[in-house]
Amino acid sequence: MVQQKFPPRVVYIEYKGEGLHGSARIGRVTFSRTGATLYYSGREFGRLGGHGFKANYRDVNSGEEYWISGPRRDGADRLYKSNWPVEIDEDAREGYWVEIRRKPEWKDRKQASLATMNRPNATKLTRA
Repeated sequence: MVQQKFPPRVVYIEYKGEGLHGSARIGRVTFSRTGATLYYSGREFGRLGGHGFKANYRDVNSGEEYWISGPRRDGADRLYKSNWPVEIDEDAREGYWVEIRRKPEWKDRKQASLATMNRPNATKLTRA
């Protein structure tokens, strides 16, 4: 069996089509062979290469722009502060709370919110 060059990873995903604050979630993505394309929930995301406004990836099919990055240990993933929670996908939840946030006692929480983050986030992006 050939080891995958870019293994699946837990990331922060924020929709940027609504302006500075967009819906956001924590989820697990997979990568293309080269690592240039991300796949999440049936969507394909290509890099913008520095050409996006507050975004670094674009949905290849819809053209919608997103900010996708590794989640921060302190939970402050957003560029601009907001008071909405971030949904956490079931398949990413334990890795997020245990490995990234280092809060294993919170591993059953489905959202990162005011109570769990210094800079809370918005939620509208849904998983198909």
